Amino acid sequence: MATDDDKTPRNDSLMGNLMGYIDTRIDLVRLEVQEKVKTAFVGTAQGVTLGLLGLLFLVFLSIFAGLALNDALDSPFWGFGIVAGFYLLLLIIFLVGVGKKLYQGLADKMLSNTIYKSDKRQ
Repeated sequence: MATDDDKTPRNDSLMGNLMGYIDTRIDLVRLEVQEKVKTAFVGTAQGVTLGLLGLLFLVFLSIFAGLALNDALDSPFWGFGIVAGFYLLLLIIFLVGVGKKLYQGLADKMLSNTIYKSDKRQ
């Protein structure tokens, strides 16, 4: 049974403090989420920009190498064929599995301290 004593100034103060605490915690969680989203966006934007610039560099370097080989071989097309053959060789090497081993080793090093690595079942 509720009495009039439940509405005392002390109870109102406690409820006000509790509601203020909850509001502050909600704001804090929102700020933390906003900071994590901002950090992820900046990292993604930087990665995409660096990847695009790296791709452009590789394309123009390949064109330069093809033209330089064309000039050295005194041929209009053999330089580009050699550059294309080099990329084909890289593709074959990665398809055979060197790429999987390389990336697996990198992933093992990066994720060595996770719970999954520490919980090895034998």
